[in-house]
Amino acid sequence: MASLFTAVAVLAVLSGGLCEEKVFLQRAGEAFSSRQHRSLLTVGNGETFGNWTWPEMCPDKFFAVGFSLRVEANQYGADDTALNGIRLICAKDENRGFLYSIESHAGYFGDWSQPQYCPSGVLTSFQIRVEPHQGLFGDDTAVNNIKFRCSSNPTLEGPGTDWGEYGLWSQVCHNGGICGIETKVEEYQYGLDDSSLNDVRFHCCANPQQ
Repeated sequence: MASLFTAVAVLAVLSGGLCEEKVFLQRAGEAFSSRQHRSLLTVGNGETFGNWTWPEMCPDKFFAVGFSLRVEANQYGADDTALNGIRLICAKDENRGFLYSIESHAGYFGDWSQPQYCPSGVLTSFQIRVEPHQGLFGDDTAVNNIKFRCSSNPTLEGPGTDWGEYGLWSQVCHNGGICGIETKVEEYQYGLDDSSLNDVRFHCCANPQQ
């Protein structure tokens, strides 16, 4: 279960205009899970293994402006799991100097990528790349990659793997942005076929003035 970490200061070169800035990044965990949201953004092509886990929310008045992925690279004949986790990075009022991260439950395989950020604005919709169920003796990977659309219009694609196809885009979070995440994850299978992340849904919050 994720927990609230203390704030840490990191000097990093990040995409999306965070070049050589001192960034304070704090893990939010479940500390803000009672935040009210307006709707859930979902897609129809997620896979069925595993269970929905706990939601994690950005703090009040914070919205997701970037993301990082936990991806296991091609295992070349061994058990593949592809995309294991999605970490959202939350900011308030375009202030990219103090950030929170949220991720719900992530799988156990692979490494976290460098964050990608909207050049301005917030994340407002998504689509996922999913490999369908491979049958009794196949190697299931389920979700392989994700794209997000920013309110400023750019589309960001994660550094996931290439199996499967992208489905349709989710609904759009108008007059606000993505503010929370909940993942559907198959737990570790102890030597059997692991698929890890199977689906994801995002919470949509309105701007305070809406």
